[in-house]
Amino acid sequence: MTIALYPGSFDPVTYGHLDIATRTSKVFDEVVMGVFDTPSKNILFTTEERVALIEKAIEGIPNIRVEAYTKMTVDFARRINAKVMIRGLRMSPDFEREFEMALMNKKQAPEVEVLCMMTSVQYQFLSSSLMKEAAKYGGYIEDLVPEHVATALRQKLSI
Repeated sequence: MTIALYPGSFDPVTYGHLDIATRTSKVFDEVVMGVFDTPSKNILFTTEERVALIEKAIEGIPNIRVEAYTKMTVDFARRINAKVMIRGLRMSPDFEREFEMALMNKKQAPEVEVLCMMTSVQYQFLSSSLMKEAAKYGGYIEDLVPEHVATALRQKLSI
C-alpha cells in the first residue's frame, strides 16, 4: 500500500487544496492530509478547527484522512510510512519555493519522494491568504471554499 502525504497549513482548506487531494486519492492507496500545527505564518483557525473543516470537506472520499502534526514534515512522513509527499503548484513563484523545500526534504529524508501536482486552471490564483483577505472585506468566496468553510470563515472574521 502506497501512502501519500499532502502537508500544509490549510488555513482554511480551499477548493484548490481539495482539487489536489482528490486527484491524489485517485493515484495512491491512501492520502494523509497533514495539518501542520505550528506554521510560521499567521493562522486564523486553530489546528483542531482546520482538521474539522477538512474532515467535513472530504466526507465520502474513503482513502483520504486528516491528521495534525508538529515539527518536521519529513519526520511525520516517516511516522505514517508515507513514500511520497505531494505538493501543489500554482504559479511560478510557487515553483521556486517548492523546489527549495523539495531539495531540503530530500536531504532530510532521501527515501521520501516529492511529487508536485499542478493545480487545476480554475484554482491557479487561489491561496488561503488571498481568499481570507477577500472574505475579510466582504468579497464573494462561495466558489473558492466549501459552504461550511465559508460560514466558519465569516464567523471567525465576524462578518
